[in-house]
Amino acid sequence: MNSLAHQLRLIAGGDRCLARHGVGPAVASASLRVMRPARFSLDGSERGRTTANRESARRSRLEAVLFLAREPLSLRKLAQLANLTDGTEARTLLDSLRKCYDARGCAFQVAQVAGGYQLLSRPEFAAWLRSGAGREQEIRLSTPALETLAVVAYRQPVLRAEVEAIRGVACGEILRQLMDRDLLRIVGRSEELGRPLSYGTTKRFLQVFGLCNLDQLPWAAQLRPTANPVAEEPLRQTAEADAHLTVDVEPA
Repeated sequence: MNSLAHQLRLIAGGDRCLARHGVGPAVASASLRVMRPARFSLDGSERGRTTANRESARRSRLEAVLFLAREPLSLRKLAQLANLTDGTEARTLLDSLRKCYDARGCAFQVAQVAGGYQLLSRPEFAAWLRSGAGREQEIRLSTPALETLAVVAYRQPVLRAEVEAIRGVACGEILRQLMDRDLLRIVGRSEELGRPLSYGTTKRFLQVFGLCNLDQLPWAAQLRPTANPVAEEPLRQTAEADAHLTVDVEPA
């Protein structure tokens, strides 16, 4: 209490001193208010720089997640791992990354594949990278395997009997090999007598062939809706045309 009274006397004495020099108490109070800490506000340019820095930090987090991803990630998963607001923000930042990579002429790109996004090298560098990528990332398929895979891709879900009816040969062993390579999978059972297994492609299939979804298959609109085995010849021609190809997985 003594300390408080002493401070009040000092303030009162200061007011009287200012009054003797023609300065009223109101001016003295104003002088005391000037000593209080001032509140600073950012102008438009400073706020813009702050917003840009925050966006750059979020984009960098997203880029780091893509760099470490071993498989395509959905927008929701990217937003979760990069601590973003939602998938919409992730999509916006992905578009920004694409523009940055294109402007700088980077050797890698943000690719939309297998229903997600992944950082992959550009196709034009495949010839340079193939020798150093290692044989474990290269998938070679025989002509019968490509034919079988094409039939399943365009007709899925498809029964083994339907595949064999189109190809004209037994396909049980080839279907098993394609399943071992994670290109085909069992997607269910038919309601027909004996409930035979139905086959379809995997997410790995989309990754290997660089597809975002099955609608990106060549001639998908003409071949996929057709459920009649009469389409055997177009499928066979497509498979034979691609039989000489070597399917490579491009490293990031």
